Amino acid sequence: MTNVTIDQFKQLDIKIGTVLKAEVPGWSHWVMKLTVDLGPEIGERIIFAGIMKHYKPQDLEGKQMPFVVNMEPKKIGPEGDYSQGMMMAAELILDPEKPDEGKPVLFELSKKVPNGTKVR
Repeated sequence: MTNVTIDQFKQLDIKIGTVLKAEVPGWSHWVMKLTVDLGPEIGERIIFAGIMKHYKPQDLEGKQMPFVVNMEPKKIGPEGDYSQGMMMAAELILDPEKPDEGKPVLFELSKKVPNGTKVR
């Protein structure tokens, strides 16, 4: 594990957003395409999340969760879509022999907050 300074951590822009729509692209067997409302400053963004193995679209729609919003956009899939952020989740390792096959566990807020609220 590499330690980071507080200044390095502050470079991440983590905001709360609401998943407005979650769908499975026809070409995908592992990612979901999320339309996320990140508040008035950022607006809506498309964010892909590799969680299809463990969640269905209806599990995410309407949920508020944290997203890293200052990631470099990344092309996902053959249709030229770009992921404009990253959904954050805890990773539950089910089999110590296969640490790369953990289950994502979604964060739930104890109280609804405005979309775009900064996470510190």
